[in-house]
Amino acid sequence: MSVSTQQADQHYDVVVIGSGGAGFATALGALDQGLRVLMVEGSPQWGGSTAMSGGGLWLPDNPLMRADGVADSRDEALAYLAATVGEPGRASDRARHEAFVDGVDDFLRTAHRHGMRFVRATDYPDYYPELPGGKIGRAVEVRPIDSKIIGEWWDTLRGAVPLPAKTDDVWLLGRAWSTPGGFVRGAQFVFRALGGLVRGQRLTGIGAGLATSFLHAVVQRGGVPLWLDSPLEDLVIEDGRVTGVRVRRDGVSTTVHARLGVMLAAGGFESNPEWRQKYHGIDGAPSGNPANQGAVIDIARQHGAALELMDDAWWGASIAAPPGGQPSFIVGERSMPYSLMVDAAGARFANESESYVDLGHHMLEHDKDGAYWLITDHRYTLRYLRTFAMDPRATKAMREAGIMIKAGSLDELARRTGIDPAALRATVDRFNAQARAGVDGDFGRGNSAYDRYYGDPTVRPNPCLGPLERAPFLAYRVVIGDLGTKGGVVTDGDAQVLREDGSVIEGLYAAGNTSATVMGRTYPGPGSTIGPAAVFGMRGARHMGAGR
Repeated sequence: MSVSTQQADQHYDVVVIGSGGAGFATALGALDQGLRVLMVEGSPQWGGSTAMSGGGLWLPDNPLMRADGVADSRDEALAYLAATVGEPGRASDRARHEAFVDGVDDFLRTAHRHGMRFVRATDYPDYYPELPGGKIGRAVEVRPIDSKIIGEWWDTLRGAVPLPAKTDDVWLLGRAWSTPGGFVRGAQFVFRALGGLVRGQRLTGIGAGLATSFLHAVVQRGGVPLWLDSPLEDLVIEDGRVTGVRVRRDGVSTTVHARLGVMLAAGGFESNPEWRQKYHGIDGAPSGNPANQGAVIDIARQHGAALELMDDAWWGASIAAPPGGQPSFIVGERSMPYSLMVDAAGARFANESESYVDLGHHMLEHDKDGAYWLITDHRYTLRYLRTFAMDPRATKAMREAGIMIKAGSLDELARRTGIDPAALRATVDRFNAQARAGVDGDFGRGNSAYDRYYGDPTVRPNPCLGPLERAPFLAYRVVIGDLGTKGGVVTDGDAQVLREDGSVIEGLYAAGNTSATVMGRTYPGPGSTIGPAAVFGMRGARHMGAGR
């Protein structure tokens, strides 16, 4: 190959493909062991879906809980995983559960050693807190950080928004002008933002804050190079072992040798419509990284990697995207009173407040191609913050596209959404009677502490239930959305990639949504994507370091 089409070979101990939570955790673990690390990002922007996320990490039995005197244990964490996840496949077996729980301390203590500062989301419950081992307050997140510390890197952070929020703010900010607790948290948030401005800071939190903290620790303080716009072309294999990668950088093919191993942490395939149809039977309405096309998963497959959970995703409900816009993943908005969800026939089909993965699965099972609507009355509009209706331009676009419909009566709303008015009226009448009684006898909305977390405590007797009585009424078109895909290459407890026969592909590792998730077909708690991504990224780095 001529000099014009190939650069000189590069040599490192560890090469990481991808720059989300899994990739950065791997790089951090390798850096902690004194290894030479290279991070390679296939798109022009770094941070992956992690930077676009809420930034929480579900980490049971973590040292921050112990410091606060909050009860948890290895046995309780494993009991909860057994009760929620079970063992639906190789990626989610008991050994992987144990590896995840046992790796929590190492990740958090290593991150702290390298300058990252985490705090607990003290009030955020597990998604099934009533099951054996369920808890409240297992999730952690970074403190809002001054993003100016990363300089020009901020300009290429995917979805960069300088918002000094925490996931632990969101549940109260949603009712900032309708409850005392929400008002206090709203005031705290405003003063936090103003304080940063007074100090000349550009504070950022949630996913962007987590990505900023990772980059500061790994790239700036640790000196790890991060190549952008350098997609993986193939793996380099010698005598059956992965010894490096071939990437395209500046339009030129470059071979990078990895003495100890290669970590694949490049996300899933949620933004690949062809794969979505093949594996899920729908085009999808993803809220994850648009660069996630599954190419890295396919390269691993071509070299013998086993795949699992390709038919599943981190499902949920999203407000449909207006032309040229993006879908809006809805979480707390579904639990607020004076609202319900119906299908195209005007019937409820699930507990609107349940975990988003459960609701997504119920939508798929009920009617994966049908229309769904979130219907609200005027009190909902007046009392609650709706993340999908904060931008007047987006609201106008939704109205013009028929995604948001406003009407003076339920009958008019039904006709304009294509629902039989009598059917919708019957559904609302039944729902209203149950709301007044405080018991959802059909689907149990409000029964769980998770449901009530996003509810309104001033609405009694059930904070998640309020009758739809006051016009004008609104209907929002809801589609089956997701935060990314669950399926990918199968790995062991040290993030080593496995073949179908269970043997290890030496030198090859995977974590995050490139790998089949340890969480199986469910979502045990807030941050169940990034938490395992970080832990298995760190475990992979430790395993590589042990092979020196």
